[in-house]
Amino acid sequence: MINQQLLHPESIVVIGGSNNVHKPGGAVVRNLISGGYKGTLRVVNPREDEVQGIKAFNDAKGLPPTDLAILVVAARYCPQYVELLAAEKGVRAFIIISAGFSEETAEGAALEQQILDTCERYGCALIGPNCIGLLTHWHHSVFTKPIPQLDAHGVDFVSGSGATAVFILESAVTKGLAFNSVWSIGNGHQIGIETVLEYMDEHFDPDSDSRIKLLYIENIGDPDKLLFHATSLIRKGCRIAAIKAGSSEAGSRAASSHTGAMASSDSAVEALFRKAGIVRCYSREELTTVGCVFKSLAGFENYKPSEAYKPNDAHTPLETHDFRVAIVTHAGGPGVMLTDALSKGGIIVPRLEGPVADELKQQLLPGSSAANPIDILATATPENLATAIDFCENRFDEIDAIMVIFGTPGLVNVYEVYDVLHKKMQICRKPIFPVLPSVITAGPEVQEFLKKGHVNFSDEVTLATALTQVLKTPAPADQNVVVNGVDVPKIRRIIDQQVQQALSSGTVTSKAEKSDDKGIYSPPSQGGARGWVSPNVVHDLLSAAGIPTVPEFVGADKEAVLAFADKIGYPVVAKVVGPVHKSDVGGVALNIRSREVLGAEFDRMMAIDGATEVMVQKMLRGNELFLGAKYESRFGHVVLCGLGGIFVEVLRDVSSGLAPLSYDEAFSMIRSLRAYKILKGTRGQKGINERKFAEIIVRLSTLLRFATEIKEMDINPLLADDNDIIAVDARIFVSNAC
Repeated sequence: MINQQLLHPESIVVIGGSNNVHKPGGAVVRNLISGGYKGTLRVVNPREDEVQGIKAFNDAKGLPPTDLAILVVAARYCPQYVELLAAEKGVRAFIIISAGFSEETAEGAALEQQILDTCERYGCALIGPNCIGLLTHWHHSVFTKPIPQLDAHGVDFVSGSGATAVFILESAVTKGLAFNSVWSIGNGHQIGIETVLEYMDEHFDPDSDSRIKLLYIENIGDPDKLLFHATSLIRKGCRIAAIKAGSSEAGSRAASSHTGAMASSDSAVEALFRKAGIVRCYSREELTTVGCVFKSLAGFENYKPSEAYKPNDAHTPLETHDFRVAIVTHAGGPGVMLTDALSKGGIIVPRLEGPVADELKQQLLPGSSAANPIDILATATPENLATAIDFCENRFDEIDAIMVIFGTPGLVNVYEVYDVLHKKMQICRKPIFPVLPSVITAGPEVQEFLKKGHVNFSDEVTLATALTQVLKTPAPADQNVVVNGVDVPKIRRIIDQQVQQALSSGTVTSKAEKSDDKGIYSPPSQGGARGWVSPNVVHDLLSAAGIPTVPEFVGADKEAVLAFADKIGYPVVAKVVGPVHKSDVGGVALNIRSREVLGAEFDRMMAIDGATEVMVQKMLRGNELFLGAKYESRFGHVVLCGLGGIFVEVLRDVSSGLAPLSYDEAFSMIRSLRAYKILKGTRGQKGINERKFAEIIVRLSTLLRFATEIKEMDINPLLADDNDIIAVDARIFVSNAC
C-alpha cells in the first residue's frame, strides 16, 4: 500500500541518524536537510543529543506522533522499532534502509515477515528493507548520491536494486536527464514495482504527472498486474522502458521439445514487455539513453511509435512507416557512423536533392554538403547551423526529425553554437536530437546547455540503437481473446474427455513412449499425470482451433497404412510414432514414391526402439515455419514463431508473444524476426502468406487460452507458400499440474 504518510509526511524520524555523513544514518539526515524538507524532522540516536543541528531523542519512546520513520539500524532491531512506532507513535509509513533480511538468510526472512505482519496489522506502507530509500520533491529520504535534478516533467524511476539505481542515476545525470521521483523498493514484499505502477496509474493526472517511467526489475512478482498497469499508463500517454535482469537462458528448465529448449523466462519477459508496449533495454546506458529519446520526442505529433507494427485492420499486413531523419554535422565520420546505425535499425536517412537542397548548399560554406548527412564543415558558424536546421524544419517535408552533431573543432565559439541549438529546439515542430560528443573539451559549454533543460546524446550510435528500440516497440496490445474460427467447446471436450481422464488416473504408462487406450504418451522419467498426447488427439485439437493440417493416417497395421497412401497418392512422408525426436532415431522418410518403398520403411520404423505406430502424410513442399508454445509459471503461455525445420535450433531466430495474442501482436512477432526478409520474399522468390501465418498464431494462442493443461507444444514444420500454410508435424505435452 502507498499512502500520504509515505509520499507527503508532515513529520519524519530517522532511527539511527548520526553526525557521520559517511554512514547511511548520517547521509539520510544530510540529504533530508539539503533537500529542503519543510516538515518536522526528528532523529533517534542513543549516544547523541544533537545530530546535524537537530535535537536528538535518545529513546524512540520519547518521540511525539510521527508520520514516516526511516530505519537505519541493524536488522535485528528493526521489528521491535516498527512495532513500537506503529502501535504507540502513529507511524503509518516506513522506509527501512537496513539490509540483512530475506535477501541473506532464513533468520533475516523471519525478521522481515515480522515487520510485514506489523505493517499489515496497523495499515502501514513499507519501502524496503534493503534499499537506498525514496526521493521525491517533498522529501529526499535516501542515503546515496547523486541527488539528480528534480523536475515535475522528469522521469519516474523505480528500481529493484539500490546500488543499480545509483549507477543508473549517475548515467542519467551526465546526459542531463531530469527526474520527478526515484523509488528504491529493496526486497519489495509489500510495495513492489507493480505496486508503484498501480499507484501511478490509478492516481495519474495528465496535467501534472510525469509521462516517462524507467524501471530496473529483478523479479516480476505479479506479471498480470505489471501488464495491466503498464498498458494503462501507456494508453494514457506515458512511455515506459525497463531492464529485466536475471532472465538468461541458464535459467530455463530442461525440456525435450524445440520450444522447451528455447522458451525460457527471458522469452516470457520479452513477450510480456511486447504485449504491454514496454521498451526493453539491456544496460544502464541503454535505459537512460531511451529515457532521453522519450524526452526528446515528448510533445511532437509526428512521433508515431510502432506505426510500422500496426496493421490497418485485423487482417491486413503491416505497412512500414518511414521515420526519416536528417543529420546535421560538422564532422564527417560521426555523420557516417550515425547514418549506418540508423539504416541498420530500419530508420531512413533520405538523400536530399533537387532545388531546395541546392539552395541550402549555396547558403552554406563552400565545400559543404546538403545530401544528408548535411555536412556544414568544421569551420561552420552558428548561423550556418541555424540555416541547416531551418531548412530541415521548414523546407524538407520528407524529414521527420533532426539530429545535430557538434563538438569542438576549435574554430568557433561553442557557447554561441549551443545557444542557437537551444533556441531552435524551443521553437521547432520537429524533434531535434543533440549529439554533443566533446563532454571533456567542451565540458562547461555542454553543462550550460544541459542546465537549460536539454539532454545530450554523447554517442551517435548509442542514440541510433535506442531510437530503433523505441520505434520498433509495439503499442500495447488488445487484451481481448480472438475466438472467431476456434471451436472452444470442442477443444474443452477433447481436453476433458480424452486427456483429463488419463491425467486424473495418475501415471499413465509404465513403458517409455507407449500409448495407452486414452491417447497419452508419457516417458516414465516424467512420471505423474502428464504426457505427450497421441497424434490423433493433436490432429483433433489443431482442427478444433482452425489450424490447417496435412491429411494423415496413423496405425500399426501395415496394410491400412499402405491403403491410405494409395488413396491420397504418392509421394508421401512416413514418420515413426513414439520417440519424441523422430529425426534423431531415423524415424522420418521423405519423398516416398512407391508402395514398395513405403512398406519397407514401415518395417524399418516399427523396429525402432519405442515405436508404436507409423504416420503417413501427403508429401508437400514450401517454406518451413515453426510455431510453438510453453507454459511459464505466473506468466501463462509464451508463444514462439520463426523459421522451421532444422533452422529453429540452428539459427534460434524466434520471436515471442504472450497468449492470448491479437492480430497486431502476431504481425509484430513475424516482422521482428531476423529472417523476415526470407518470409517476405527475396531474390525473385515469393514470400509466405503473412496474413495466414498471423491468423494461425492467433488461433494457437486462443487454443492455449482455453486449454491451460497444454504445457508445451511444437508445430514444426508448417509448410508455407504465398497462398496457404499447413501444419505438417506437431506434438503436445499436457499436465494437470498448475
